[in-house]
Amino acid sequence: MQPAIYTGKLRHRRFQPVLHEFTYPVFMVLLDIDRIPSLMKISPLAGYNRFRAASFFDRDHFGDPSVSLRERLREDAAAEGLVLPEGPIYLLTHLRYFGYVFNPVSFFYCCDSQGRVATILAEVNSTFGESRNYWLSEANQSGAANSFQYQTPKALHVSPFMKMELDYIFTFTAPEEHLVAHMQTLDGGDCFFDATLDLSREPWTAPALHRALVSYPLMTAKVIAAIHWQALRLYLKKVPVFSKPDLVLPKGRHEHPEGENPVARMVRP
Repeated sequence: MQPAIYTGKLRHRRFQPVLHEFTYPVFMVLLDIDRIPSLMKISPLAGYNRFRAASFFDRDHFGDPSVSLRERLREDAAAEGLVLPEGPIYLLTHLRYFGYVFNPVSFFYCCDSQGRVATILAEVNSTFGESRNYWLSEANQSGAANSFQYQTPKALHVSPFMKMELDYIFTFTAPEEHLVAHMQTLDGGDCFFDATLDLSREPWTAPALHRALVSYPLMTAKVIAAIHWQALRLYLKKVPVFSKPDLVLPKGRHEHPEGENPVARMVRP
């Protein structure tokens, strides 16, 4: 497993109460969290904690930005009664493009000392400015030992078109030449919605990053635009709307500081 640029598509499908499906082209980056400052020196267009065409800012992920990501992960895992594996950790995420970022979900692939994925953290953000971490480990693994499939209850209001009393099933492949991250949303055990990232790897090089920036301009701005367009389509299809509940943060969970998320209070389909 190595730092990389992943390009491909994101597909959403809703099966109930109406059929609704869309697919968008996307690109994301896979970064070794212990090497991010040096990795972001790959190109004059890239930067670490400074404005560039593509930037990584420590504050764009959960926890105290003055603390290393590894330590934030260790503390958050401990709050859930988990021990963070001691191997490399790779983050699949969107960068900040021309100063703007929104990550509906980022994945931390936490490896053991042999470099095998042992635990995955799904960091989910809502357009209401709230964040929830879902730790996916042996404790909630629902498939075979090496299937990377996990089940966990929903704990964050993300979409006004989905109620809170739901469950998620996450299924992953290891981030190698081809990467799949698939999420099913269950209502009473029945899947009524799923989302799939289907991506292919390119090496972490300046030419590959430049191609991605040209091929997928303003990536995260397009994410927000797509969220609102699909929300409008669902509203016009008369899909029921569920009010946002008051946020209750369990131990180890985090809300973005006020003003940190420029799209707070917007809806997500």
